[in-house]
Amino acid sequence: MPTGGPTGGLVLRQAIRGQRRRVITASLLGMTHQGCEALVPVVIGATIDTAVATGSTSALLRLLIVLAVLFLVLSTCYRVSARITEGSGELAAHRLRLDLATRVLDPRGGADANRLPGALTSIATNDARRVGSVATVIAYGVSAVAALVISAVALLRISVPLGLLVLLGIPPLLWLGHRISRPLEQRSEAEQERAAHASGVAADLVSGLRVLKGMGAESAAVARYRTTSQDSLSAALRAARSRAGHEGAVLALTGVFIAVIGVVGAYLAMDGSISVGDLVAAVGLAQFLLGPFQLLGYVNAELAQGRASAKRIAEVLASPEAVGSGHDAPAGEAAGHVALRGVTFGALRGVDLELPAGSLTGIVARDAAANDLLVCLAREADPSEGAVELDGAPLTSLDPDALRRVVLVAHHDADLFESTLLDNVRAGAAGDHSAVERALRASAADDVARLLPDGGDTLLAERGRSLSGGQRQRVALARALAADRPVLVLHDPTTAVDTVTESHIAARLREVRRDRTTILVTTSPALLAVTDRVIVLEDGAVQATGRHTELLAADATYRAAVLA
Repeated sequence: MPTGGPTGGLVLRQAIRGQRRRVITASLLGMTHQGCEALVPVVIGATIDTAVATGSTSALLRLLIVLAVLFLVLSTCYRVSARITEGSGELAAHRLRLDLATRVLDPRGGADANRLPGALTSIATNDARRVGSVATVIAYGVSAVAALVISAVALLRISVPLGLLVLLGIPPLLWLGHRISRPLEQRSEAEQERAAHASGVAADLVSGLRVLKGMGAESAAVARYRTTSQDSLSAALRAARSRAGHEGAVLALTGVFIAVIGVVGAYLAMDGSISVGDLVAAVGLAQFLLGPFQLLGYVNAELAQGRASAKRIAEVLASPEAVGSGHDAPAGEAAGHVALRGVTFGALRGVDLELPAGSLTGIVARDAAANDLLVCLAREADPSEGAVELDGAPLTSLDPDALRRVVLVAHHDADLFESTLLDNVRAGAAGDHSAVERALRASAADDVARLLPDGGDTLLAERGRSLSGGQRQRVALARALAADRPVLVLHDPTTAVDTVTESHIAARLREVRRDRTTILVTTSPALLAVTDRVIVLEDGAVQATGRHTELLAADATYRAAVLA
């Protein structure tokens, strides 16, 4: 975790601080509820001594009315307090989810490094819920402590030895309960780690289900998930055993403590130090103490799990950014001149490129070099050496969010949203209806819309799985074109499209991107044929430059790459 980043303790404190008013209100109501609960046996004891023993009907009626009022107050306070505490937990979890979403979507990136999407989802749901629960149980803990104090004061009024026994016995019991919760915290953290990993693997397998079936690799995938799921189950069982042991130990300690109070009370009654009513009140209070002690055990367990989850959330929030944060914005309307100056990154080795504003350039590269080039152009990472420039300004000096409003890198494996076809295309179009229409026609996605039951208003399945591979590519290309960025980088946008449609797309692409900088990272002959210039990268460096027809005639390596 980077120095100065949020810690698990800070995440917990912020979650509680954000709900401070609600927690205080719920705590006061909870204290009132527990106080009334503690007074019930005291009033019953008083009824025995002042009404039953004396035969006073008026005293009996008065004390019965007092009991009725106590039950009315305690039941009302309980309902209102429970509603407030549950609401505070949900709000705290909601705000944590917003914080996590903000970090994951930060243009500087880095939060998803070494984390599967399913793992991030688990952190944003299960872990956020557990930390939110801390805001809920704080009020329970405060009310339980208040109940213990009120019970101790009541017992002091009945008998000093009984009151002192409770006052002196509570701190050691609370300390032991905290110590017992330590193993639960550790095992809860391991449980959440394994569960998040299992969720990530499951999401990964589901997203690639068709590929796995096509390869006949279902058995290997099932074996992989079975192993991951078994690890998660084992961690969950260890955490469950730890929680059961924790609750059992707390209950046993509490039972012994209450039994001691009962025995001391009985001895004092037999000795004549307290009355029969006082004995009933003391026994009633001893039995009542079981509730607060169980509540404190529950609070301890929730805090242990909340601390473990807060640590995982803090690790995401404190993830180092993949790129630095520049502060400049592209001046005015960006011309779109892109240049690479001695760029070394991954498979790229000292690449120098000049991509003039308004040009349509094709780049042929092996997969590793192509991916690394896209990463640099999108500024998902900065080159280890050299610089990428936009209109003469290094990308490192530009604000990442402002940069992506100028440069759009459309990756080959872009996903569609679970929405209508038109909503997917309009995602980056800023409400420009004409841009959407042009993009649909240029990408031949209008043909896809005509084949669907409700046209462009047809709801697509998750990630567009209700469409064929070629149809998904056309809709994804339409979305990229509709955004109408000054610089557009397309990576193999037509690999699943038939040859005739690909030729139509190539011709229309040049027209719709006229006077806009467009970079096609592809080996498609149809797309490369409409470019102004093709650049060939081999072994991470520029090997050849020229027009598509010239390279076909003069470069055997190029012919093999694009005509294979």
